[in-house]
Amino acid sequence: MSKIIVPKGYRPILDIKQTELGIKKIKDFFQSGLSAELRLRRVTAPLFVLKGTGINDDLNGIERPVTFPIKDLNEQQAEVVHSLAKWKRMMLADYNIEAGYGLYTDMNAIRPDEELDNLHSLYVDQWDWERHINKEDRTIAFLKNIVRRIYGVMHETEYVVYESYPEIKPTLPSDIFFIHAEELLKMFPNMTPKERENEICKKYKAVFVMGIGCKLSDGKKHDGRAADYDDWSTINEEGLPGLNGDILLWNDVLGQAFEVSSMGIRVDKEALLRQLKLEGQEEREKLYFHQRLLNGTLPLSIGGGIGQSRLCMFFLRKAHIGEIQSSIWPDKMREDCKKYNINLI
Repeated sequence: MSKIIVPKGYRPILDIKQTELGIKKIKDFFQSGLSAELRLRRVTAPLFVLKGTGINDDLNGIERPVTFPIKDLNEQQAEVVHSLAKWKRMMLADYNIEAGYGLYTDMNAIRPDEELDNLHSLYVDQWDWERHINKEDRTIAFLKNIVRRIYGVMHETEYVVYESYPEIKPTLPSDIFFIHAEELLKMFPNMTPKERENEICKKYKAVFVMGIGCKLSDGKKHDGRAADYDDWSTINEEGLPGLNGDILLWNDVLGQAFEVSSMGIRVDKEALLRQLKLEGQEEREKLYFHQRLLNGTLPLSIGGGIGQSRLCMFFLRKAHIGEIQSSIWPDKMREDCKKYNINLI
């Protein structure tokens, strides 16, 4: 069988027409709620950026972006974005957005190196958001406050879905549980990071795992994170490294933890230099984005991405992200999915 999880006895609750209506309802309600809760204005986003500027998101640093030459720029190379983690911060400066306010956008990306399965597609769609903050906001307490507000919009969205489709029963708890990756390691020392996420998420249903990108006491990272956007190395007021994390929800359909958002307080000048050195990437200091940050022309910020298809998949109780979005899948995966009532668009 292809690399998919097949829930026992799976049958989608909604047909294709109901699913499309549900997707629109979720996207309309959630982005409106997110904008109001965090005071974000919508802006238009690029699909591609110039190579060599340092603007594109490097994710874990090994994924290849889709590139192409531009005829009218002497064949200079452009890259399809992986995400807009750094571009958004520049826009906060260019739009002169004051502290306490921010922006969000519909981000569409192509990630050709993704390993295709129930959760991962070549096509990525998410709400990318960024908010201007003050120096005193660079704390774990502030991060948790923002996470709770975002989670509150998710909680409300689930109820809106239930009102339209009563057969989809709400499962999210009223609050989200916080834990650092180091604490999770100590709780489950003999498990892999994903197994730890499953254990904690199965218990609490909604979890924010902090400290993504820093090395833990076993010398390993819980998960990778680029050195130049999230601050994963600053020691916070709780005495642990990291001012970032992932929002995980327990997915009853797949029986596993389900990441819907990656976010965090962004690097300041000191954290950028420290993290580039830790990763052996000091040469990136010369790039356009990094120079703007080091020269003090970018505001302090917090930001992240929230998966649009992921959220819709969760709220509509789908087994595969291909039931939500149109993408390219291996023939064998399509055949296996169809056999088990998983109808890929």
